[in-house]
Amino acid sequence: MSLREGRLIYEGKAKRVYLISNDELIMEFKDEVTALDGARKEHAPGKGKLTASQTAFFMDYLTKSGIRTHFINWDGDRRIHVRRLRMIPVEVIVRNYAYGSFIRRMPLMKPLTRFTAPLVEFHLKNDGLHDPLILPEDIIEAELASMEQIMEVKSVALKVNQLLSELLSNHGLILVDFKLEFGVNGNGALVLADELSGDTMRILMNGKHLDKELFRMGGSVKELMEAYSTLNSILGLSL
Repeated sequence: MSLREGRLIYEGKAKRVYLISNDELIMEFKDEVTALDGARKEHAPGKGKLTASQTAFFMDYLTKSGIRTHFINWDGDRRIHVRRLRMIPVEVIVRNYAYGSFIRRMPLMKPLTRFTAPLVEFHLKNDGLHDPLILPEDIIEAELASMEQIMEVKSVALKVNQLLSELLSNHGLILVDFKLEFGVNGNGALVLADELSGDTMRILMNGKHLDKELFRMGGSVKELMEAYSTLNSILGLSL
């Protein structure tokens, strides 16, 4: 998979996106780790390959389980080949346990209390505003998505949660919460997009994080890389 003819169309904190045709993109995962809305940023050699491999693994698993995703293939290094979509600028958070920003807005609950049923939240994708929590009605009024799309997003998000929770549980891991993004393809169908990795998921093993929460809490890049490598090893991802 070559970037020789690809044109850089986006660069964020963790990825670069290259246009290779009207219908296809390359997502290149950077060897960078950030936290606190970019306030803490460090070089992390090898991280791009780890997060690309995790994303490829989870996206491939979901695709084979009947979820429509943008994933095509992985180059074995830091890049994945995906379908181009019209992205919906909303982040979808699925929570199985009380943690993170949920605790800050609902301090009556103890951290890592398991919910009676998974929660699905919508956040406006806007770093400058710190991705604020929004209502489905907000999404509709702003014409970001229709009610039908919102209902489908929630249904797919809960199905993804079920599939990933079961998969990780089979490996002795707990899925605390995770972020999803969606887009619409040329036929108007809703498609799961972006990434699924330790950067966008909170995964616990015996109470220890195998995700970016380690770095958010002040851990070193070395500790983070060891955690991601452990997650890959548990999932059987040999690099």
